[in-house]
Amino acid sequence: MKGDRVEIVVDAGDTTRTYEVVASRAGRRVETAVRRGVVEVSEVTRGGGVVRTARFMATRVLALVEQPVPRGEPSERSEERPFRDDPGS
Repeated sequence: MKGDRVEIVVDAGDTTRTYEVVASRAGRRVETAVRRGVVEVSEVTRGGGVVRTARFMATRVLALVEQPVPRGEPSERSEERPFRDDPGS
């Protein structure tokens, strides 16, 4: 879903580097897979086509943080309105 985000923190020798893969358009999502010592983070369309992929050696990945967009009813995502006792005001 648009706004899904995955942050990858990688050991780059004397420092760390942070990379981000974001679902940039409506209907896209971010998928994560670990295969044969490689971490793959891909932006995928509704139909399953891969838009872009970031690959990292699993031994160098320090952190992988998935930050999904809150799912739910649109009324739940909106800001709460202040409560009023008097419905006429």
